[in-house]
Amino acid sequence: MDASTTPVVNDPAALLAAAPHRPLFLAGTVAVLLTMTWWTLELASLRFGWAAWPQPTIPPVFGHAMLIQYGLFPLFMFGFLMTTFPRWMNGPLVPPRRFLPVAGGVLGGYILGNVGLLGLPAVLKLGLALMLAAYLLGVATLAGVLAKAADRNQHGWSCLAAFGVGTLGLALFLAWLLVPGVSPDVPWLAVKLGTFGFLLPVYFSVCHRMLPFFSKNMVAGYTMWRPDWSLPVVWALLLAHVFLDWRGLAQWRWLTDLPLAAVFAAHWLMWQPWRCLRPGLLGVLHIAFAWLPIAFVLFCVQDFVLLASGKAVLGLAPLHALAIGFFGSMLVAMVTRVTHGHSGRPLQMHPVPWLCFVLLQAVALVRICAELEADRYLWLVIAGAGWLAAFLPWVLRSAWIYLTPRADGKPG
Repeated sequence: MDASTTPVVNDPAALLAAAPHRPLFLAGTVAVLLTMTWWTLELASLRFGWAAWPQPTIPPVFGHAMLIQYGLFPLFMFGFLMTTFPRWMNGPLVPPRRFLPVAGGVLGGYILGNVGLLGLPAVLKLGLALMLAAYLLGVATLAGVLAKAADRNQHGWSCLAAFGVGTLGLALFLAWLLVPGVSPDVPWLAVKLGTFGFLLPVYFSVCHRMLPFFSKNMVAGYTMWRPDWSLPVVWALLLAHVFLDWRGLAQWRWLTDLPLAAVFAAHWLMWQPWRCLRPGLLGVLHIAFAWLPIAFVLFCVQDFVLLASGKAVLGLAPLHALAIGFFGSMLVAMVTRVTHGHSGRPLQMHPVPWLCFVLLQAVALVRICAELEADRYLWLVIAGAGWLAAFLPWVLRSAWIYLTPRADGKPG
């Protein structure tokens, strides 16, 4: 049966089972609003003195960092990789019996975790345990695709290794919650692993493979630059960064952050972003990637001032240039690209994704500048509200796409 005679499926349940990205991206659209709603209200309670607002039984920053890093972004990452792993490596497709439980488990655990932050520690622990179970199934599924693949390339290995680190980080944090006497250094290690051992390696691995590929497909005469050395070098430097930070040697982080800034800047320049601004769907990928070297330049400034004077400057500005600027912007850019491509829509930026992307650039700048403001918490509340305002239209449009048939009538 060809595409023109394929019946259009209108049953939402059947549509969610049609392709891995549908349920996992849909779950991600819920997550992208939920935690930031809690975090914005938590910040507002601290700024305006809302005594009645229920407080978590762990430091709020841990709740924010863990659920954002291990709940929000990984839903999109699982959806992307379960869709692309078979294509990248000529491996077997991921069946619904594997990707649907991962979507339900991570989202269900994530929702329970957010509820648990309202002063309900048992619910928080249950939520993280459910997330960990879903991670184990998801990682086993990706490993199964890789094991049976004909082309086990470095991008597949790198993403799988990062998800292994992410699973370890989530397990460490859960152990800290469940087992009395676990070192207080453990939750900080889990948070650092989430940023530099999990999210950033996955993001960079995907960009390393896809940005040159998309650019070559859309820009006449474009030559792909995809060096084999950069993934292992970035991995080594990121793990060294985590070790130095965890062991209280932050004044020596420049030894890792300076070469990382150089590597990321070299990739951005070699990918020739000035040639890739049109169409907009390609341009936003290169604009989003620019935040990565910017973030590590800010880390370097922080590192050198600490080394020279012992003073801490910039606060969490470098981290949020990375988290909002790079992770957030690249999420909008890459997920929009995949969503359009897999829903039979033109590979162009729609006004709603444009609005989200532009507003998110402003949110990143507000969050960075908040570290320099006297009334820091007020600006943090504004940044949190800005995130919600930026994402809400994009979430509604994206969710509608995942719950409706492809625009071209094809299956999937």
